[in-house]
Amino acid sequence: QVQLVESGGGNVQAGDSLRLSCAASVRPASHYAMGWFRQAPGKEREFVASITGSADVTRYADSVKSRFTISRDNAKNTLYLQMNSLRPEDTAVYYCAAKWTSSTRQSVTSSGDFRYWGQGTQVTVSS
Repeated sequence: QVQLVESGGGNVQAGDSLRLSCAASVRPASHYAMGWFRQAPGKEREFVASITGSADVTRYADSVKSRFTISRDNAKNTLYLQMNSLRPEDTAVYYCAAKWTSSTRQSVTSSGDFRYWGQGTQVTVSS
């Protein structure tokens, strides 16, 4: 049973930074593509960033490119999202997601393709 547990959310001011973590019970970790999604009140869940199992390919939504960095430590089975220069429009519940892939270099970005999801962590950015 795959379990994903996010942490690191909180209340911050615009311009601040936060690092989200996702502890994942996936093995082998290199065969799980992972991603971050977010959902703001009244809005659909949207893609934020993704990373391949081998961590050689990352993808970002245009809205977070150059501000957010996704990374992973397969030895620790942990996914990260470093968020810099936060804006009020980044306020949302952030979810971690995982999908088993036959290739460690397969990139996954669509929410419908991810099978496993965490419970989410709230990020609130005040202006």
